Amino acid sequence: MSDPAFAISRYPVPALTDLPDDIRARILEVQEKAGFVPNVFLALAHRPDEFRAFFAYHDALMLKEGGLTKGEREMIVVATSGANQCLYCVVAHGAILRIYEKKPLVADQVAVNYLKADIPQRQRAMLDFAMKVCKASHEVGDADFAALREHGFSEEDAWDIAAITAFFGLSNRMANTVSMRPNDEFYLMGRVPKAK
Repeated sequence: MSDPAFAISRYPVPALTDLPDDIRARILEVQEKAGFVPNVFLALAHRPDEFRAFFAYHDALMLKEGGLTKGEREMIVVATSGANQCLYCVVAHGAILRIYEKKPLVADQVAVNYLKADIPQRQRAMLDFAMKVCKASHEVGDADFAALREHGFSEEDAWDIAAITAFFGLSNRMANTVSMRPNDEFYLMGRVPKAK
């Protein structure tokens, strides 16, 4: 039996062979692309219907075209996941952020204190809004939207920032509750050159 301190979830993780065909296919596709299976896929497969709903909304938010770059979307995840103290999301999405932005330091800076991160004012304004949605959404008002507009963000961009923040608030809370462990592979991604 494996050491419970290194388990990827406090809940049972189903074997790939026991999963519904669509979920198994999705996981194998991710494995083919990434070279490993991110633990979030295995942990959430514990509840197949919720797995499908989670990843459908994830994809709708994170893979769409719009005014936010892929790196900016990941930056929102990392900053707000840091505020929510979610180890899994900071580590996993920090790796993706480093790769998209081609900056090995940015994820750590954004996760700990985005106000001191080496990012442009536009991204700082984006994260100001995301952090307000994360920590005090009841206080969001017209002035917050105006501040975004000053940096070229549209009303639809504001919706995306808020939706990403809210969705990953759910993700952070579930990852913390089930003790989801980040894959070791994430820690070096975007920090050291990829092996050829």
